[in-house]
Amino acid sequence: MPANIWQNPWRLLLAVNAAVLVGVFVHKVQLPPYVPYIHLVVDYHFGFIKRALIGAIVALFTNKVPVWLVFALGGATWLVTLRLYAKLFLKTFGFTAATLPLFVFTAGSPFFLKNFMHTLGHFDIYGCALAIVLLLMPAGSLLFVAAAALFAIMLVLIHHIHLLMYVPTIITIVVIRHYLTCGCNRINVAFGIVALVAVSALFFAAQFLGTMPIPEADFVAYLKTRMVDPERTDLLQFSYIWYQPLAKEIADTWGRLPHNILGVPVFALLIWLHTPLWRYLARLIGALANEAHRRLVIAALIGISLAYLVMFAMVFDYSRWISNWAVCMFLILHAVKMLPAARETPPIPTEDRTTNIFGVIITLIPRVGIIRPF
Repeated sequence: MPANIWQNPWRLLLAVNAAVLVGVFVHKVQLPPYVPYIHLVVDYHFGFIKRALIGAIVALFTNKVPVWLVFALGGATWLVTLRLYAKLFLKTFGFTAATLPLFVFTAGSPFFLKNFMHTLGHFDIYGCALAIVLLLMPAGSLLFVAAAALFAIMLVLIHHIHLLMYVPTIITIVVIRHYLTCGCNRINVAFGIVALVAVSALFFAAQFLGTMPIPEADFVAYLKTRMVDPERTDLLQFSYIWYQPLAKEIADTWGRLPHNILGVPVFALLIWLHTPLWRYLARLIGALANEAHRRLVIAALIGISLAYLVMFAMVFDYSRWISNWAVCMFLILHAVKMLPAARETPPIPTEDRTTNIFGVIITLIPRVGIIRPF
């Protein structure tokens, strides 16, 4: 291979990332779609319950849910998210030789699109996609705040854990793009507070009042009526999650903690491999023209991270949580870039040896996983 490829491998790394994605997809379709499938057959037939919005929407179009719909719906959502992120990157940074390393470290990260391919059908990607939409939308009016509130409500209805997973990032985007840019007045502050209270109230309703009101055997019997193949009872083995109280979820998480905590050094290594990206984000924050903006962004990053720390204590899907945390950092990077800067921030170097090595490694890592690393 020519020496200049090793000195500036970024175009090649994009092609390798595409090949890795194909491999992840082929592997994914060979795995059983347990949890993603049951979320497509649970709806509001028995009244308001948690984790039912996606199934309720599916029920509007079909009474019987085939297994392939998990991959069709998940794949379509993944493609839309890819298209949205490409559009966002073009808007924020543009596609040039100088920005290719940044694109590889974000879009090519094992935390991001490759892991969303591995978790195809899960609900995480919806939060990412809607946050990207907010980064692309005009933000000058209250319609932007209203859209963010609607998105947050939808996410909580899809799964209430979104209150910790993507709602803090959505709040940060709204503050950066609307309140810091357009200023605060009595109307938009009041509107934002009401929206935040409404989303929080919906979360508590889903968490504590959204339990299935009928016996589990009757619930499973209903779910079978919505299945194309009701003999596939293995696809319904997670029906208990609509009955499980928060205390039981926390107890299960802490019971698995001694084993799952062994993955933390791997997560730390994966985060360290993104060091060029984190340094670039730090330089962007340092270059902001307003000191108050810098402090607010840092506080937001800490707040988002604390929300994920709470999730770590409540639910044991650690690989998914750390991956989505990284995605939130990527999205905040775009939001920070939209704020007024006192000086231009140099891009990630295209010919730095360490950066190139890290870029190659993260390109070759296919995904992070769901519970434990890889």
